[in-house]
Amino acid sequence: MSNSPDHPAAAPPASPEMPALAPEPERTQPPEIKTWRSIAKAVSWRAVGSLDTLLLSYLMITYIGPFFGLEQSQGEAVKAASYIAITEIVTKILFYYFHERFWAWVQWGTSVVDGKRQESLRRTTTKTFTFRTIATLDTILLAWFFTGSVQTALSIGGLEIFTKLALYFLHERVWAKVPFGVVH
Repeated sequence: MSNSPDHPAAAPPASPEMPALAPEPERTQPPEIKTWRSIAKAVSWRAVGSLDTLLLSYLMITYIGPFFGLEQSQGEAVKAASYIAITEIVTKILFYYFHERFWAWVQWGTSVVDGKRQESLRRTTTKTFTFRTIATLDTILLAWFFTGSVQTALSIGGLEIFTKLALYFLHERVWAKVPFGVVH
């Protein structure tokens, strides 16, 4: 074939290079989650979680404990609730940190939209339930240790499931919008 007006030459194949002024292509790789983000999340969650545990433990020891034979004065109830809450600061920060590092490694339920990391509701929900299972078992064991009453420990852990699920889910959704420690 010739280069005549009736038979134009075939166009050269498109160049794989992007034009100089073209928008940058959207990232497909998830951003890196820094260790400091996991530490900050662990500490902020522990502040919320320990206050909740302190209040729930006190209320359960004071008002439910007597139904199970746990008779404690108000001062003893405050002391036991404080020991539970203070001890779990250490145990739960460690559990939370390792849980966060595991989920930073698992990319399921994350995407990059407009160059920013997004976390799906399914991922947040799954993280909520996996952490709550670990944390509730920890609270039950600590409450049992400090009160000596399995029934009171189970009542503390049982009520905590509901309050902490809601609080943790909200905490995760807030942190999903915080860019601290996310490297795009």
